[in-house]
Amino acid sequence: MRSPISIILLLLCTNATAQQAPDPKQFLNPPVAAKPWVFWYWMNAAVSKEGLHADLLAMKSAGIGGAYLMPINGATNPPQYTPITEQLSPRWWEMVRYAMQQADSLGLQLAMHACDGFAVAGGPWITPALSMQKIVSSRITLYGGKHITKALPQPPALENYYKDIAVFAFPTPAAWDDTARKGPLKCEDSCHLDFTFDKPFTCRSIIIHSTNNYQSNRLLIQTSDDGEHFHDIGRLIPPRHGWQDGDAPITHSIPTTTARYFRFIYDKTGSEPGAEDLDAAKWKPVLKLTAIELSAAPAINQFEGKSGEVWRIGLPANDKELPASLCIPQSKLINITAYLDKQGHLDWQAPPGHWTILRIGQTSTGHTNATGGGAKGLECDKFNPEAIKLQFDRWFGEAIRQAGPELASRVLKIFHVDSWECGSQNWSPVFRAEFKKRRGYDLLNYLPAMTGVPIGSAEESEKFLHDIRQTIAELIHDQFYVTLANLAHAHGCTFSAECVAPTMTGDDLLHYSAVDIPMGEFWLRSPTHDKPNDILDAISGGHLYGKNIIQAEAFTELREAWDETPAMLKTLQDRNYALGINRLVLHVFVHNPWMDRKPGMTLGGVGTYLQRDQTWWPLAKGWIDYTTRCQWLLQQGRPVADIAVFTGEEIPRRAWLPERLTTILPGLIGADRITAETKRLENKGEPTTKQPNGVVHSANMADPADWTDPLHGYAFDSFNPDALFRLATVHNGRIELPGGASYACLVVPGPTSPAAAKRLAQLKSHGATILYAPVTHLNIRPDLTALKNLAYTHRTGPGFDIYFISNPSDHQFGGLVTCRITGRAPELWDPLTGSVDTALQYNSTPNNTLVRLTLEGHQSIFLVFRRKAATPKQLNATIVKTALKTGPWTIRFDTIKTVTTDTLFDWSQRSDTTIRYYSGLAVYTTTFEATPTQNPAFLDLGHVADIAKVTINNIDVGTVWTSNKLEITKALHPGVNTLKVTVANTWANRLHHTGLPAGLLGPLTLSVHASPSP
Repeated sequence: MRSPISIILLLLCTNATAQQAPDPKQFLNPPVAAKPWVFWYWMNAAVSKEGLHADLLAMKSAGIGGAYLMPINGATNPPQYTPITEQLSPRWWEMVRYAMQQADSLGLQLAMHACDGFAVAGGPWITPALSMQKIVSSRITLYGGKHITKALPQPPALENYYKDIAVFAFPTPAAWDDTARKGPLKCEDSCHLDFTFDKPFTCRSIIIHSTNNYQSNRLLIQTSDDGEHFHDIGRLIPPRHGWQDGDAPITHSIPTTTARYFRFIYDKTGSEPGAEDLDAAKWKPVLKLTAIELSAAPAINQFEGKSGEVWRIGLPANDKELPASLCIPQSKLINITAYLDKQGHLDWQAPPGHWTILRIGQTSTGHTNATGGGAKGLECDKFNPEAIKLQFDRWFGEAIRQAGPELASRVLKIFHVDSWECGSQNWSPVFRAEFKKRRGYDLLNYLPAMTGVPIGSAEESEKFLHDIRQTIAELIHDQFYVTLANLAHAHGCTFSAECVAPTMTGDDLLHYSAVDIPMGEFWLRSPTHDKPNDILDAISGGHLYGKNIIQAEAFTELREAWDETPAMLKTLQDRNYALGINRLVLHVFVHNPWMDRKPGMTLGGVGTYLQRDQTWWPLAKGWIDYTTRCQWLLQQGRPVADIAVFTGEEIPRRAWLPERLTTILPGLIGADRITAETKRLENKGEPTTKQPNGVVHSANMADPADWTDPLHGYAFDSFNPDALFRLATVHNGRIELPGGASYACLVVPGPTSPAAAKRLAQLKSHGATILYAPVTHLNIRPDLTALKNLAYTHRTGPGFDIYFISNPSDHQFGGLVTCRITGRAPELWDPLTGSVDTALQYNSTPNNTLVRLTLEGHQSIFLVFRRKAATPKQLNATIVKTALKTGPWTIRFDTIKTVTTDTLFDWSQRSDTTIRYYSGLAVYTTTFEATPTQNPAFLDLGHVADIAKVTINNIDVGTVWTSNKLEITKALHPGVNTLKVTVANTWANRLHHTGLPAGLLGPLTLSVHASPSP
């Protein structure tokens, strides 16, 4: 275990290193901290020592830095592998120790999650009383003026756990008792559902019961007095919501409406295209209504989200829907808890009148770490430090004890909390006391508002519910994440964590202040599951709180197609680097217990297959080296962002997506993009598409690829209230934060609270630039401009600036790139080769440096400014390119077949099915002659499907995986040369007979530069 002093010294040393100008030698061979990691899933209690050893060797040989060891599920029936290695069993701990020992011997590091599975922190030791909890209620009405002895219905309970909190009585009109319910109804085209009453029915609230169905919550309401002539009342407006939205129905408040006939009309016209915060709208528009319930009783609009029971953002209640006459005055709310016995019997002398009796209690949310196996159980109470400590101790702490603290201290380096997949929580045994401590008043007499009962007024109820959500947001940070951070640090571990949104109510940037390594996730070819908001939450959170490494769960895929290659992944990878990610955790490296089965174990087809039995994994090091070099430079200095955009004070809240800034920063986004975004949101015709195959979804969801460099040379971060109130200072006109973030301006999208307005005015008085939407221009120069959109990010430190620049297009970019740097010379650092080119064509002005660049399609480079500017040398190389004349080729397809040919061919076009459907490595050998030269020589392999390692005269000259060109000067001999090309395709042709091109297809060319390479 490290002492606190050693941890502090380590952090100081790390920061000091990060502030030095980058060294080309380290760029060629970066340190361990720059290496990518993998998610190492142990599936279905199927684990073998032979497989573990082989997995770790494969990681080491490819250049992986470490693995997140995460078991998933328990044993299948019948088991896939025997003996079974069920989580928590002696064999399980034996395998964990063995994995740590093997990792230690190979110089690899490991991380473990907070629980079995990947969400979030639960186990069999968590009792219902220690689990995540929520408010539940039941209500009855009765007439008073007499002694009431009555058993009150118990509110719904989960896990056989229920405790009363309070019982209230309040006078209500008898007419509020009226309800009506109909359903289910399912249809794809237009349809309607009618309610018919014998006498006029008064409706004030509508409850929609469905399973995460967007269309159910946008029905058009019509009424009629005769059943023939209907008129519109309005349309239900769905709340913004996440993917885990099934824990509560949705209550809509409407203005008091009386009629004999109510009609609810479904028509998909006008549907939104869906987003991370409107998840159910992503899917093919279909009405799936479980039931619709009309109620005469008033209710707070969409209170289920406002109370924190689920992650939702609904429109606030207003006086039109909830006039004061429909709200319960505090003076008329009677607490009758004392008259309820332990068996739930009420014994109360009721005053005259009609009364509503509201029984409120707490129960478990019932959520578990559902992807776990032998250690599956209830999720721990995220507000209760005792439950959190127990969870840490029984899983992560036990792993340390089982391995032994000495071994664990060398290997088990990261404690991790994955993406939040266990719903929200709005109660705990500690919640009432914490609320009073933080908000300054007792919540008890407002508690009915958490069940939808309006108290005092619409405004008063909304304020209370906002206080509830604010308290939840603070407790998630203060109790859950801070407690876990302290425990991790006490064991010498760093703490990585993903997002809490859009499932747990809160501020999705705030918890990153307690986390050492913020983390988001991005998906490959899976638009319904991609998480661009997660990425921006982690990036902005990391920047606000000064976290140097910001990770991403990378390339998660909904339905693996088996055609994935590093070249396919690169543009997505580079786009996320340009956003601010600087370390990848590859998803997914599944443990394969079998040594004789390939591809072997998978995550049920989810995730990109990035593991030892991937056909091209033996050749993956070239891609991993590129990744490591990028990540090392992207971890130097601090990020440069000119604009901070205030998130506002609503809860839940997240980072801003660029497409949401069109009305806030219209002058920077530009008219063309605004027009395109307006058209996308109109979603005319509600078009759908399929990606991946079989998954039908809206064709008009926002695509992050369309938002490369959205502000045309300006980077932005989202800026939460914690940064505004607690962290921000002003220095030389810039808004600065303790972690190093510095902004030229703070943009405020809309109205703020009086407290926020006062703080903004204070910052402005100290010299900060505060801008209010819409912002049409900035009085600062762009950081980077080019004639074509390039993805970029900029980092700076004492004496150096680093620009990562990526061409996301299929087409070559050639032209000037203008950087907001003066006085220093640009150098081109190529992460593909590790080379540094100091002979660039550039021009310095008093305000900028203009650099002439040529970038092939999907190429990425770094411009590094660390040397004093000088007169650049103009080097114009003469390149002599000739077709490479080779002898016959010998192609060895593993142990299956050897072929000799004079002509290169596509494996998938051969009549021989052993070659046509071959997936794996094939070794090509031939010879060629070269004339003596002292100048740089390059070999272009032409078309390679899909990745190739090249040796000439037994000298490794590199791996072709994105560019097919390699410098071969060091290996080239005058006269006869031996060329060996080891080629790998994907699994697709073998598994699916897809007929994808495969092999070395050529043509091969040799290029010799007559003068030094420009």
